[in-house]
Amino acid sequence: MQTFCKDERLSEKIIINALFVNGKSFRQDPFKVIWLEIKSEESLQSRLLISVPKKRIKKAVDRNLVKRRIRESYRKNKLILIEFLKQKQIKCVFAIIYNSSEIASYNEIEKKIIQILQRFQTEYEKSIK
Repeated sequence: MQTFCKDERLSEKIIINALFVNGKSFRQDPFKVIWLEIKSEESLQSRLLISVPKKRIKKAVDRNLVKRRIRESYRKNKLILIEFLKQKQIKCVFAIIYNSSEIASYNEIEKKIIQILQRFQTEYEKSIK
């Protein structure tokens, strides 16, 4: 279950546009998270878009390093999210946007990703009330 295959990546422009127009968001420094519940027939519970803006981190090498660290920490900890989504019987798409000009260590990113996955649960509970 600790994989992050191509199907789990969000790449359809229609869904991405809907996510940024209609999605709900919260900040967990240095990240901004945008999420949207979707009605889909596919078997995946969640799909993820990772963005590291060129405006914040200029060098592509550094942007790719941050994206790799985010992907890896999500891959290792996504069970927190998947179990919650299965329990609630919902499917969601996410965008995680890195908003810092410093390159965070893997340990820092992993802690924040775990906090994001846990915070999503409370944000979702608030949104359905």
